[in-house]
Amino acid sequence: QVQLVESGGGLVQAGGSLRLSCAASGRTFSTYPMGWFRQASGKEREFVAAISTSSSSTYCADSVKGRCTISRDNAKNTVYLQMNSLKPEDTAVYYCAADSSGIYYSRNYYKTTNYNYWGQGTQVTVSS
Repeated sequence: QVQLVESGGGLVQAGGSLRLSCAASGRTFSTYPMGWFRQASGKEREFVAAISTSSSSTYCADSVKGRCTISRDNAKNTVYLQMNSLKPEDTAVYYCAADSSGIYYSRNYYKTTNYNYWGQGTQVTVSS
């Protein structure tokens, strides 16, 4: 069982930056590919970013490419999402997710169904 706890959300003005953190419990964090997703009010949950176990591969959605950096510190059991040049349309609840299998990660990293552990989410609100 893995527990994920996100933090770092809040209210920020357009053009600002935020760094979200996701702390994971357990000793197997380093074996899990990780992802960040977001869900705006009334919309489906969508992919934001993903990172492999060794950080050798990272992905950012087209909607945030150039403004997004995902990283992880396996010694601290933590994955980070840095978002810059924030826009009002980035307003959403941001979730981190863990893929305990990792088998299909390279093909399915952008799919919610690829991840079997989820945090409770952290609200990010970007004001114009």
